[in-house]
Amino acid sequence: MALSYAILAALINQPCSGYDLVKRFNKSVECYWSASHQQIYKALAKLEDDEHLLSEKIEQENRPNKKLYTVTDSGRRHLQQWIGQGEAIAPLKSDLLVKLSVGHTVPTETLLITLDTYYQQHKEKLKSYQFIAKQYAQRPDLSREEQFQYLSLRAGIRQQLAWIAWCEEAMGFLGQPVAVRESSSVS
Repeated sequence: MALSYAILAALINQPCSGYDLVKRFNKSVECYWSASHQQIYKALAKLEDDEHLLSEKIEQENRPNKKLYTVTDSGRRHLQQWIGQGEAIAPLKSDLLVKLSVGHTVPTETLLITLDTYYQQHKEKLKSYQFIAKQYAQRPDLSREEQFQYLSLRAGIRQQLAWIAWCEEAMGFLGQPVAVRESSSVS
């Protein structure tokens, strides 16, 4: 997926500044897309050049001026057309899997430490996603927009659960199941 579509999706219902977009983007779509500040600002400029976004300069006192970005009709059509297109499964990019593919070159303990770090990160991310999901679940009157956001969040939760299970499997395969590692790290 091109970053431009993720930006259009983040702006489709509520205009905002580039700074606010970066914050919203990192909060709302982090379970399936990530980008740096520079990448987002570069994509905003291109979307504006392509007339998919319109910006309004907002003068501010005691702060730098900002631009408020709004999706144009052209941008809305561009996003809707993209939604209807089929696509291939995105290739998986994982430093961990590259490291693991040559794991025979280091002691097993090195891999176990790396896997455990990855495992803990996914557990934290899962906890964060589950917290957000509880907020959705407590509201039976979700808007149509919120229903689709919730579905995306559920995909992120499933992805974290899969990575956690795989880390447990990999650590067990390497001879140290998670239960053993967690009990030895507590003492």
